[in-house]
Amino acid sequence: MLRELIATGRRKVFDEAPTGFVPAKWRGYLEEARRSGNPTAYRHYWELCVLLGLRDGLRAGDVFVPGSRRYADPAAYLLTPAQWEPQRAEFCRLVGKSADPARALADAVDELHESVGELEKILADGDGPVRLDDEGDLVISPLTAEDVPAEAKVLKAELTEMLPFAPIVSLLIELDNRTVYLDCFTHATGKHARSSDLKRNLIAVLLANATNLGLRSMADACGISYDILRWTEEWYVREETLRAANLAIIDYHQRLPLTAIFGGGTLSSSDGQRFPTRGKSTTARTVPHFFADQGLSTYTWLTDQHTTYGTKVIVTTRREAHYVLDEILGNAKDLPITEHATDTHGVTLVNFALFDLLGMQLSPRIRDLGKITLYRPGSRSQIESQFPHAGPLLTRKLNLDLIGEHYDDLLRLTGSLKFGHATASLLVGKLSASGRQNALAAALKEYGALRRTIYAARYLSDPDYRRKIARQLNRGESVHALKRDLLYAHEGMIRARHLEDQAEQMWCLTLATNAVIAWTTEYFGLAVEQMRREGRRVDDEVLAHVSPAHSENINFFGAIEVDIDAELAQLGPTGYRPLRMRDTLFRCL
Repeated sequence: MLRELIATGRRKVFDEAPTGFVPAKWRGYLEEARRSGNPTAYRHYWELCVLLGLRDGLRAGDVFVPGSRRYADPAAYLLTPAQWEPQRAEFCRLVGKSADPARALADAVDELHESVGELEKILADGDGPVRLDDEGDLVISPLTAEDVPAEAKVLKAELTEMLPFAPIVSLLIELDNRTVYLDCFTHATGKHARSSDLKRNLIAVLLANATNLGLRSMADACGISYDILRWTEEWYVREETLRAANLAIIDYHQRLPLTAIFGGGTLSSSDGQRFPTRGKSTTARTVPHFFADQGLSTYTWLTDQHTTYGTKVIVTTRREAHYVLDEILGNAKDLPITEHATDTHGVTLVNFALFDLLGMQLSPRIRDLGKITLYRPGSRSQIESQFPHAGPLLTRKLNLDLIGEHYDDLLRLTGSLKFGHATASLLVGKLSASGRQNALAAALKEYGALRRTIYAARYLSDPDYRRKIARQLNRGESVHALKRDLLYAHEGMIRARHLEDQAEQMWCLTLATNAVIAWTTEYFGLAVEQMRREGRRVDDEVLAHVSPAHSENINFFGAIEVDIDAELAQLGPTGYRPLRMRDTLFRCL
């Protein structure tokens, strides 16, 4: 009908034109235009509602475009039943899930009862940080500040004074001497002779992007011509090579003795970081709450060992929760992530369901946790008689029959993600936007409601668990602060206009950040060894509170001279810079 209206120039909408799809908040405009007898206004409102409905239908997958990747039939993103049949058993073994819906749901209900039972004990006390008020509403007191040992602050100050000072360029040269990460930058055409100056040029290009100086300013600062830097960037620096170089640094960092003290590498977190932009950009948006003009977001993934294993440029106005699984499933290092923390922006019922079906735990810090809807598996009277304090908080009943009916399809969906058949952000976005008429999306959200209830009960009943999640998210904030220190030029404004260029710059920044963390971790370890050789007791429990995400010993500014041979000649016979021992020894005496 809309096509015919546009083609014929007709002002009046057809009498039989449907309006049942019009949202309630827009329906009043149509009714007012009809009452006033204004066919032009009615046509404008009706056309707008049609286009709005079409947009929402495309996003949710209720309407699809043949031949499109982003707006294709949602079924095309999944393994077909014939493809899924031989892979079902292998997938269930990998994620530790039963293929039998009855058994899987019985286990989940038992898990819910156990977690609600733990919360019941806390609420029964009545005077803890999590309690019920006189009206029966949940009261969650903020966690007190983490008790960081005083000796941890003293130890970090001493370690910082022992570490040598190094310009950022020297750090990158030194780290390549031990990791050869610069060898990961291969020519775009494949095999190509590498000149003796290639590493020098690559370091200059990496710094130009990581510090936001740009190639022209870097050419003035380091004496390498702009044409050489531009050619090096064009043929060697791309997301593929940047990812490989970043993984080389992460691999080296994981093998350092001090790294295991920071964390086991099984917990990670993700969060968005916003940067202002200058000039027109395909990804920039105006968000007055964050930017004076326009800006973009980068979504980054961080392990509990302080290294960033993924980064993605996203539009600030898009929901971060759609991207949470992307790098967890797609990281080339195959990190053994079993638990992932986010803030409220990374949470949806779809994510809770997918994480559990993939054999992982989503552990978010949810704002206003006491106000979210919790679900019960049975009748209200049954749950309240079993849990008189916690039971009344479970206000909605789960549709377990719907989950059981579509359980194999839920496994097939997550199997499609696990085996790389579909991109997580694409599927999560469509499933989150789908209405309740989509039975598969409804079943997934119902299962997510079950998993969120289990998580909320455990999270509220265990303050140590809450602190662990907060500690991991704080690690992400400290790494974000380090990135802002690195991206200092041009007031930290991103000037690249296209997504590909922005992604490459963010990967350069990620690589430089991981290099700083790996270098600091290594020298912290050398300083600790020196202290212990001198008879100083340094406990691992105290070291766990010392973060390597700091830049006090690294100079990001000043002249930039990329002289690899001269820098390597400054290293001692052990291949490291000498520690600054005099001040520390004097203070100890």
